[in-house]
Amino acid sequence: MLEIARTHPEYGYRRTNAELRDRGIRVSRKVVARLHTAWDLAVIKRLRKPKISSLAKLLKETGPSINLVANLTAINDFEVLYTDFTEILYRRGRAKAQLMPIIDHASKLVVGYALGEADNTELALAAWRRAKKTLERYGVKTEGIIVHQDQDGVYLGHGWLYELAVRDKVRVSYSENGAKGNVHMESFNGRLKSENRLLFWEQDDLASLKKVVCQRLRYYNHVRRHSALGNKSPIQYLKEKGKIPG
Repeated sequence: MLEIARTHPEYGYRRTNAELRDRGIRVSRKVVARLHTAWDLAVIKRLRKPKISSLAKLLKETGPSINLVANLTAINDFEVLYTDFTEILYRRGRAKAQLMPIIDHASKLVVGYALGEADNTELALAAWRRAKKTLERYGVKTEGIIVHQDQDGVYLGHGWLYELAVRDKVRVSYSENGAKGNVHMESFNGRLKSENRLLFWEQDDLASLKKVVCQRLRYYNHVRRHSALGNKSPIQYLKEKGKIPG
Protein backbone atom coordinates (compact mmCIF):
# COMPACT_ATOMS: atom_id res chain seq x y z
CA MET A 1 0.00 0.00 0.00
CA LEU A 2 2.87 2.37 0.76
CA GLU A 3 4.40 1.62 -2.63
CA ILE A 4 1.07 2.37 -4.30
CA ALA A 5 0.67 5.60 -2.34
CA ARG A 6 4.11 6.79 -3.44
CA THR A 7 3.56 5.82 -7.07
CA HIS A 8 -0.02 7.10 -7.19
CA PRO A 9 -0.34 9.79 -4.47
CA GLU A 10 -3.72 10.85 -5.87
CA TYR A 11 -5.29 7.45 -5.07
CA GLY A 12 -7.79 7.10 -2.27
CA TYR A 13 -8.59 3.77 -0.62
CA ARG A 14 -11.02 2.65 -3.37
CA ARG A 15 -8.47 2.97 -6.17
CA THR A 16 -5.78 1.54 -3.90
CA ASN A 17 -8.01 -1.48 -3.35
CA ALA A 18 -8.49 -1.87 -7.12
CA GLU A 19 -4.73 -1.66 -7.64
CA LEU A 20 -4.15 -4.34 -5.02
CA ARG A 21 -6.77 -6.56 -6.67
CA ASP A 22 -5.06 -6.19 -10.08
CA ARG A 23 -1.81 -7.25 -8.44
CA GLY A 24 -3.44 -10.41 -7.19
CA ILE A 25 -3.76 -9.24 -3.59
CA ARG A 26 -7.28 -9.83 -2.26
CA VAL A 27 -8.09 -7.59 0.70
CA SER A 28 -11.43 -6.34 1.96
CA ARG A 29 -12.16 -2.75 0.95
CA LYS A 30 -12.97 -1.94 4.58
CA VAL A 31 -9.54 -3.20 5.65
CA VAL A 32 -7.85 -1.08 2.96
CA ALA A 33 -9.82 1.98 4.10
CA ARG A 34 -8.83 1.45 7.74
CA LEU A 35 -5.17 0.93 6.88
CA HIS A 36 -5.24 3.97 4.61
CA THR A 37 -6.37 6.05 7.58
CA ALA A 38 -4.22 4.36 10.23
CA TRP A 39 -1.04 4.78 8.19
CA ASP A 40 -1.84 8.38 7.14
CA LEU A 41 -1.40 7.50 3.48
CA ALA A 42 -3.60 10.47 2.58
CA VAL A 43 -0.77 12.71 3.78
CA ILE A 44 1.31 11.59 0.80
CA LYS A 45 -1.51 12.78 -1.43
CA ARG A 46 -1.25 16.29 0.04
CA LEU A 47 2.51 16.54 -0.14
CA ARG A 48 4.06 18.28 -3.10
CA LYS A 49 7.68 18.77 -3.98
CA PRO A 50 8.40 22.45 -3.23
CA LYS A 51 8.85 24.65 -6.25
CA ILE A 52 12.32 26.07 -6.75
CA SER A 53 12.19 29.85 -6.94
CA SER A 54 13.65 31.69 -9.92
CA LEU A 55 16.31 33.19 -7.65
CA ALA A 56 17.28 29.78 -6.29
CA LYS A 57 17.66 28.53 -9.87
CA LEU A 58 19.78 31.55 -10.73
CA LEU A 59 22.03 31.03 -7.71
CA LYS A 60 22.50 27.38 -8.64
CA GLU A 61 23.43 28.33 -12.20
CA THR A 62 25.78 31.08 -11.02
CA GLY A 63 27.90 28.69 -8.95
CA PRO A 64 30.69 29.63 -6.50
CA SER A 65 30.53 33.36 -7.23
CA ILE A 66 27.39 33.67 -5.09
CA ASN A 67 29.71 33.37 -2.08
CA LEU A 68 31.30 36.82 -1.78
CA VAL A 69 33.29 35.84 1.33
CA ALA A 70 35.12 32.73 0.16
CA ASN A 71 37.94 34.52 -1.66
CA LEU A 72 38.49 37.39 0.78
CA THR A 73 42.00 37.27 2.24
CA ALA A 74 41.55 39.97 4.90
CA ILE A 75 38.27 41.04 6.46
CA ASN A 76 38.02 44.26 8.44
CA ASP A 77 35.64 45.11 11.27
CA PHE A 78 32.03 45.48 10.09
CA GLU A 79 32.93 44.42 6.55
CA VAL A 80 31.26 40.99 6.65
CA LEU A 81 28.24 39.95 8.71
CA TYR A 82 26.88 36.41 9.05
CA THR A 83 23.37 35.30 9.87
CA ASP A 84 21.10 32.26 10.03
CA PHE A 85 18.14 30.95 11.99
CA THR A 86 18.65 28.51 14.83
CA GLU A 87 16.09 26.64 16.93
CA ILE A 88 16.02 27.01 20.72
CA LEU A 89 14.12 24.61 22.94
CA TYR A 90 12.45 25.90 26.10
CA ARG A 91 9.67 24.93 28.52
CA ARG A 92 11.69 21.77 29.18
CA GLY A 93 11.62 20.77 25.55
CA ARG A 94 7.88 21.24 25.05
CA ALA A 95 8.23 24.46 23.06
CA LYS A 96 10.65 25.88 20.56
CA ALA A 97 11.58 29.33 19.32
CA GLN A 98 13.64 30.66 16.43
CA LEU A 99 16.63 32.91 17.04
CA MET A 100 18.30 34.89 14.26
CA PRO A 101 21.56 36.52 15.34
CA ILE A 102 23.69 38.70 13.05
CA ILE A 103 27.41 38.61 13.91
CA ASP A 104 30.44 40.50 12.66
CA HIS A 105 33.24 38.40 11.20
CA ALA A 106 36.23 40.29 12.59
CA SER A 107 35.06 41.49 16.01
CA LYS A 108 32.64 38.57 16.72
CA LEU A 109 30.13 41.19 17.92
CA VAL A 110 26.44 40.31 17.80
CA VAL A 111 25.27 43.46 16.06
CA GLY A 112 21.61 42.46 16.03
CA TYR A 113 19.20 39.61 16.68
CA ALA A 114 15.54 38.71 16.95
CA LEU A 115 13.73 35.87 18.71
CA GLY A 116 10.25 34.64 17.85
CA GLU A 117 8.03 31.67 17.23
CA ALA A 118 8.73 31.30 13.49
CA ASP A 119 11.66 31.75 11.13
CA ASN A 120 9.94 34.20 8.82
CA THR A 121 10.67 37.48 7.03
CA GLU A 122 9.21 39.55 9.85
CA LEU A 123 11.65 38.05 12.34
CA ALA A 124 14.58 38.39 9.92
CA LEU A 125 13.89 42.06 9.26
CA ALA A 126 13.51 42.76 13.00
CA ALA A 127 17.02 41.34 13.50
CA TRP A 128 18.41 43.36 10.60
CA ARG A 129 16.83 46.63 11.78
CA ARG A 130 18.34 46.09 15.21
CA ALA A 131 21.70 45.46 13.56
CA LYS A 132 21.35 48.67 11.54
CA LYS A 133 20.77 50.68 14.71
CA THR A 134 23.94 49.22 16.21
CA LEU A 135 25.95 50.04 13.09
CA GLU A 136 24.55 53.57 12.96
CA ARG A 137 25.45 54.10 16.61
CA TYR A 138 29.04 53.17 15.78
CA GLY A 139 29.11 55.36 12.67
CA VAL A 140 29.12 52.42 10.23
CA LYS A 141 27.18 52.71 6.97
CA THR A 142 25.40 49.65 5.63
CA GLU A 143 26.30 50.40 2.01
CA GLY A 144 28.84 47.88 0.76
CA ILE A 145 28.67 45.59 3.80
CA ILE A 146 28.49 41.90 2.90
CA VAL A 147 25.75 39.88 4.60
CA HIS A 148 26.40 36.15 4.20
CA GLN A 149 23.65 33.57 4.75
CA ASP A 150 22.28 30.18 3.75
CA GLN A 151 19.79 29.83 0.89
CA ASP A 152 16.82 29.74 3.25
CA GLY A 153 13.51 30.76 1.67
CA VAL A 154 13.39 33.92 3.79
CA TYR A 155 16.80 35.05 2.53
CA LEU A 156 15.70 34.49 -1.06
CA GLY A 157 12.45 36.37 -0.54
CA HIS A 158 11.50 39.77 -1.86
CA GLY A 159 11.00 41.38 1.56
CA TRP A 160 14.49 40.51 2.82
CA LEU A 161 16.29 41.29 -0.44
CA TYR A 162 14.47 44.55 -1.08
CA GLU A 163 15.33 45.97 2.34
CA LEU A 164 18.97 44.88 2.30
CA ALA A 165 20.05 45.05 -1.32
CA VAL A 166 17.85 47.90 -2.56
CA ARG A 167 17.18 50.16 0.41
CA ASP A 168 20.36 49.63 2.41
CA LYS A 169 22.69 48.80 -0.52
CA VAL A 170 24.07 45.69 1.17
CA ARG A 171 26.04 43.12 -0.82
CA VAL A 172 24.17 39.86 -0.35
CA SER A 173 26.23 36.65 -0.22
CA TYR A 174 25.06 33.03 -0.13
CA SER A 175 26.46 29.71 1.00
CA GLU A 176 26.54 27.09 -1.74
CA ASN A 177 26.21 24.15 0.64
CA GLY A 178 24.24 25.18 3.70
CA ALA A 179 25.95 25.22 7.09
CA LYS A 180 29.22 23.98 5.61
CA GLY A 181 29.46 27.26 3.71
CA ASN A 182 28.47 29.36 6.72
CA VAL A 183 30.78 27.89 9.33
CA HIS A 184 31.20 31.04 11.42
CA MET A 185 27.46 31.27 11.96
CA GLU A 186 27.14 27.55 12.60
CA SER A 187 29.93 27.74 15.18
CA PHE A 188 28.34 30.71 16.96
CA ASN A 189 24.88 29.13 17.12
CA GLY A 190 26.26 25.80 18.32
CA ARG A 191 28.35 27.40 21.03
CA LEU A 192 25.57 29.71 22.23
CA LYS A 193 23.15 26.81 22.61
CA SER A 194 25.61 24.39 24.19
CA GLU A 195 26.71 26.96 26.78
CA ASN A 196 23.16 28.03 27.64
CA ARG A 197 21.08 24.96 26.84
CA LEU A 198 19.90 24.29 30.40
CA LEU A 199 19.13 27.95 31.02
CA PHE A 200 17.01 28.16 27.87
CA TRP A 201 15.42 24.78 28.63
CA GLU A 202 14.07 25.97 31.99
CA GLN A 203 12.24 29.08 30.74
CA ASP A 204 8.48 28.67 30.93
CA ASP A 205 7.35 31.12 28.25
CA LEU A 206 8.62 33.11 25.28
CA ALA A 207 8.77 36.37 27.22
CA SER A 208 11.13 34.92 29.84
CA LEU A 209 13.19 33.24 27.11
CA LYS A 210 13.60 36.59 25.37
CA LYS A 211 14.92 38.16 28.58
CA VAL A 212 17.42 35.36 29.08
CA VAL A 213 18.61 35.45 25.45
CA CYS A 214 19.05 39.22 25.73
CA GLN A 215 21.13 38.79 28.90
CA ARG A 216 23.29 36.04 27.41
CA LEU A 217 23.98 37.96 24.21
CA ARG A 218 24.87 41.03 26.21
CA TYR A 219 27.25 38.86 28.25
CA TYR A 220 28.67 37.49 24.98
CA ASN A 221 29.35 40.99 23.64
CA HIS A 222 30.58 42.72 26.79
CA VAL A 223 32.14 40.07 29.01
CA ARG A 224 32.87 36.73 27.36
CA ARG A 225 36.49 36.45 26.29
CA HIS A 226 37.27 35.20 22.78
CA SER A 227 40.56 33.52 21.96
CA ALA A 228 40.38 34.88 18.40
CA LEU A 229 40.36 38.41 19.86
CA GLY A 230 43.33 37.88 22.18
CA ASN A 231 41.03 36.80 25.03
CA LYS A 232 39.07 40.04 24.93
CA SER A 233 35.34 40.58 24.64
CA PRO A 234 34.06 41.98 21.33
CA ILE A 235 33.26 45.34 22.92
CA GLN A 236 36.68 45.58 24.59
CA TYR A 237 38.34 44.62 21.30
CA LEU A 238 36.46 47.30 19.36
CA LYS A 239 37.09 49.98 22.01
CA GLU A 240 40.83 49.31 22.00
CA LYS A 241 40.87 49.59 18.22
CA GLY A 242 38.98 52.89 18.39
CA LYS A 243 36.06 51.49 16.42
CA ILE A 244 33.53 52.42 19.09
CA PRO A 245 33.55 55.03 21.87
CA GLY A 246 35.56 54.03 24.94
